[in-house]
Amino acid sequence: MEDDYDAGSIQVLEGLEAVRKRPGMYLGDPHDGSALHHCIWEVVDNSVDEHLAGHTKQIDLVLNADHSLSVRDYGRGIPVGLHDDFGISAAEVIMTKLHAGGKFDNSSYKVSGGLHGVGVSAVNAVSEWMEMTIHRDGIVYFQRYELGIPVEPLKEIGTCDDTGTHISFKPDLSIFTEVIEFNLEEIETRVSETAFLNAGLKITILDVRGDEPHQTEHLYEGGLTEYVGQLNERREVLHSDVINISGDKEIEKGLVEVEVALQWSDAFSESIRCYTNIIRNKDGGTHMSGLRTALTSSVNSYAKKKNLLKGDSLSGDDVREGLAAVVSVKHPDPSFSSQTKDKLVSSEVTGIVQTIVYDKLGEFFEENPSVAKQIVEKALLASKAREAARKARDLTRRKGVLEGGGLPGKLADCQSRDPKECEVYLVEGDSAGGSAKTGRDRRIQAILPLRGKILNVERQKHNAAKVFQNQEIQTMIRALGAGVGNNSEDEGSFDPEKLRYSKIIIMTDADIDGAHIRTLMLTFLWRFMRPAIEQGHVYIAQPPLFQLSKGRVSKYAFTDEERDTIIDELRGDNPNAKIGVQRYKGLGEMNPEQLWETTMNPETRTMLKVTVKDAEESDRMFEILMGEDVPDRRAFIERHAKEVTNLDI
Repeated sequence: MEDDYDAGSIQVLEGLEAVRKRPGMYLGDPHDGSALHHCIWEVVDNSVDEHLAGHTKQIDLVLNADHSLSVRDYGRGIPVGLHDDFGISAAEVIMTKLHAGGKFDNSSYKVSGGLHGVGVSAVNAVSEWMEMTIHRDGIVYFQRYELGIPVEPLKEIGTCDDTGTHISFKPDLSIFTEVIEFNLEEIETRVSETAFLNAGLKITILDVRGDEPHQTEHLYEGGLTEYVGQLNERREVLHSDVINISGDKEIEKGLVEVEVALQWSDAFSESIRCYTNIIRNKDGGTHMSGLRTALTSSVNSYAKKKNLLKGDSLSGDDVREGLAAVVSVKHPDPSFSSQTKDKLVSSEVTGIVQTIVYDKLGEFFEENPSVAKQIVEKALLASKAREAARKARDLTRRKGVLEGGGLPGKLADCQSRDPKECEVYLVEGDSAGGSAKTGRDRRIQAILPLRGKILNVERQKHNAAKVFQNQEIQTMIRALGAGVGNNSEDEGSFDPEKLRYSKIIIMTDADIDGAHIRTLMLTFLWRFMRPAIEQGHVYIAQPPLFQLSKGRVSKYAFTDEERDTIIDELRGDNPNAKIGVQRYKGLGEMNPEQLWETTMNPETRTMLKVTVKDAEESDRMFEILMGEDVPDRRAFIERHAKEVTNLDI
């Protein structure tokens, strides 16, 4: 029977089979490219561990033409002797057994990025094939695996006068389905981070996939100082020298080492990068908490001591505005929130980082009073701007209430009061707004027409009053009903739980002006309602570009290619058949029925969901493309001009 549930129903996934069945548990999402690239770092980080142990100064990466990848280091080489418990080589144990490695007792490695012993065996499990070549004790050893299973035992294939490990693997494309190719730009970014964190380590990348081989080299003797300098290379810095802080503390498990590099600039956002044993912790963790607390305390302490504060203490956000920082912790036995190591959770690290940063930064301020004063003045400006924003925000909210219920008059609201099923269309212009109001599903679809181009808020970061005085922005804030502002600690800040609509759909014309209006709206949402984007509430409607008709048959096309395909279909066996082609320049050209059928009907419409893969990179892109720095924007356009595929001129 189908409902039988007995002892025979219980399955045990042993060894690498578990990884193949549930790769996301070990490596990240196998569809969006994160797991695919995580495979690289599991192998590379093992080589970096050899560097941390003092045994290699160079690592070579090769992106091969067959879409495999090779990593070579010049360390000690993986041990090849027989393992007492398993009766096979130690190298094979590492490659085929989860939770196997030389990093658990701190005798072979004092610190290491890969402490779970899952890494390289998990990569082996999700590879079509993997080849391991070991140079050790004058002998070259080799073993090949297919789908994680050894083809034959480890064997000697030659002699050598060097040492090291060479791992090559080709991802199994039955597991990695959507993103199937290694992204050179992503690899370059991660490799440069690793080289910055390991001063003196040279990492080379050779890409032989194209017509011409491409090689780069990453070697940074300046370490974290150079790293922070790179983060601020496009910004006007407040102080030329990067502040370097380092210290350590002995705990029961061994020595915890802390290194921090800091530099403030004229930017409006903070950029703090956290690492544990050279592994990037995207979600921060206890070292981030320690750093933030120490910064706030240290700056406030100095400001009060020198009578630079006239009112309340500076907030953490004020202190960190314009800060670029890298915090690197070396820990003998770190704990993370998951196998992907995105967040450090070792509780003792908070206090260690906090104490070291507070003491050393206090000393720096005393020795460099002019720099300290600049940092305090920057924080005071940020505080004033934040207060002005709060007052302007409160005024917007009060104005809405005085006008009656808080909802703007131009909003055509929906009948349902269940936010989960409600959606609001932010529509360009009254003409399209009229068609959308007539054609919509009144029960669940609200329409908010916006006139003209809203304010570019990226250029008004320190003039929040002007932002909130903008009529169209006021209208959006009141219609959405969830507050405004990204700082959750501020009263009246944006709260996605209070959103009146689960979907915020931007619907603009398919022309240059429409694209610009869409970008301005996204800039506003990113700067003042970021959780709406991060939690997947923001969408972009995709109206068709063409209507194609033959007699009474009518079809819509969203691209030039789709138009040509439909024309061929409609002509059929008659190449001379007359096909009517209408190019929609704007939404206002569609009647309500057409707009519903093509763009608003939940059953048939096409929408793009706005997602954020890297918040820090997104922040930087908004700064470049929408900010006041014209040379940066020009450089970006020149660099990416060849990638443009749809230019409307």
